[in-house]
Amino acid sequence: MAQKPAYRVALRGDGILTSPRWNKGTAFDERERKAFGLTGRLPYRINTLEEQCDRAYAQLQARQEPLRKNSFLQSLKDQNWILYYALIQKNLRELMPIVYTPTEADAIAEYSHLFRRSEGMYLTYANRDSMEEDFLEQTKGRDLDLIVCSDAEAILGIGDQGVGVRSQAFISTAKAVIYTLVGGVHPAKSISVTLDVGTDNETLLNDKLYVGWPHKRVRGEEYDQFVDKFVQLVRKYFPKSLLHFEDFGVTNAQRLLELYHDKHSVFNDDVQGTGAVTLATVMAAIGVTKSKLADQRFVIYGAGSAGLGIAHQLRDALVQLDNVPREKANQSFWLIDKHGLVKQSLGAANIRSALQDFVRPDSEWDEKGEVGLLEVVKKVKPTVLIGCSTHGGAFTEEVVKEMAKGVERPIILPLSNPSRLVEVDPAKANEWTEGKALLATGSPFPPAKMPNGKEYIIAECNNALIYPGLGLGSIISQSRTLTDSMILAGTQRLASLSPALKDPDNALLPDFEDAPDVNHEVAIAVAEQAIEEGSAGVSWGKEEVRKRADEVRWVPEYSEYEYDPEGER
Repeated sequence: MAQKPAYRVALRGDGILTSPRWNKGTAFDERERKAFGLTGRLPYRINTLEEQCDRAYAQLQARQEPLRKNSFLQSLKDQNWILYYALIQKNLRELMPIVYTPTEADAIAEYSHLFRRSEGMYLTYANRDSMEEDFLEQTKGRDLDLIVCSDAEAILGIGDQGVGVRSQAFISTAKAVIYTLVGGVHPAKSISVTLDVGTDNETLLNDKLYVGWPHKRVRGEEYDQFVDKFVQLVRKYFPKSLLHFEDFGVTNAQRLLELYHDKHSVFNDDVQGTGAVTLATVMAAIGVTKSKLADQRFVIYGAGSAGLGIAHQLRDALVQLDNVPREKANQSFWLIDKHGLVKQSLGAANIRSALQDFVRPDSEWDEKGEVGLLEVVKKVKPTVLIGCSTHGGAFTEEVVKEMAKGVERPIILPLSNPSRLVEVDPAKANEWTEGKALLATGSPFPPAKMPNGKEYIIAECNNALIYPGLGLGSIISQSRTLTDSMILAGTQRLASLSPALKDPDNALLPDFEDAPDVNHEVAIAVAEQAIEEGSAGVSWGKEEVRKRADEVRWVPEYSEYEYDPEGER
């Protein structure tokens, strides 16, 4: 990659050393140390970025607990962006879980007890009258491409965390970090936002050290007005940005996405990202089985935001790629939630309106009451079994073996995370199907032994393989909306990169360590589609997309600095 041009920076002395965007620490060379007044402020030795990474990694390894490792990385981010991102990118597989999921439910409340330094923006319902003033103060002088927001009502597998450890520091901020790490979005052009509308978590409400608004969650019209006020500020001041919704509750996630879908470039990872990466996995799997989407029978165990998002993504792909009428495509799905199979006799009280497309008629079933997973598998003989229930062990040996009776290469995707909540250990599913299952999981798992002694690599169906690329494609093309066809284009590009298409016994998805290059290809596909369909806001054509994508891709490398009192800060 070509050497970055010199930046003109207005900060000197402690000013530049305390700016995480501009600080290089011991990597400032002799000329820069003189120009920025640092000769007597830094030790003599000049280090390379590689040497700094080695030192930081050794310091990180001295900390045993994941939460302490996360705290160290957060401190490093507060000091030096380039070193922070370079260190994680160099050890992506090891450190990504530390950045994103460093702790389990029993440590969630620790955020308020560990709170040291605020990051991102907090917009609180109690201060709603000053929202625009607060928004402008925190975005002053910034050119934002990405805004990640969360109200933290639905942390997967954990629930309502208010302004807790997973909502701000480890969710919205972590998502923005991943956009930079594997998507190449410039960290100065992104911001995380917590929409603090209260919490229904009694533990937090009764904790005198809780840092959020100690109030029951605001709901209904008041909630909608608060969120809308925020969205309209984004549209007004950053009309070309991507607005990423994260961890909104099941009653709001799909609803808000549909409300703003045609008004701004919006994206919900829990709904669309999970659906997109799952669709890419299924497309890779049917590439192995030499079949079509229209040939599949899908059983989805878990009908929350993720399960419904997966169903929508798969259904829409059936319509767009295989020309299956929408109503007929709906009949390829059997969704199971806490009440069992979603069917008519459950009644309106137990069937959310968002599930109406996938309600099965009672006439298909002899059972009058709830119909469980095993019964569904026996009758439907699914070709694809997807788990997003957080019900650990739900795919029992009997369920898996029953599925394997009806299909030569069962596609089994236990996607719940963390790993303790996975529906089936992939090694067991591999054993119970005598190595015939095509597998991917939502958390990393070791390879499984095949009957022939080979190791079968378990693909990690990780949203981070696609959502940063989907977002970056929208940003590159300055798309007015992130359309379904743009997401499908990115999904097809990811599926085309599957190692299993070259070797059917290989992983269904690329290795996570290749995520930066994979997302770059996804972004190019998305931007090309935006231009082709007329959603883009740029004046250049498809032939320039790759060049433009390469130009905007941010990589953690040091550039030369020139001191300029009128330069950047």
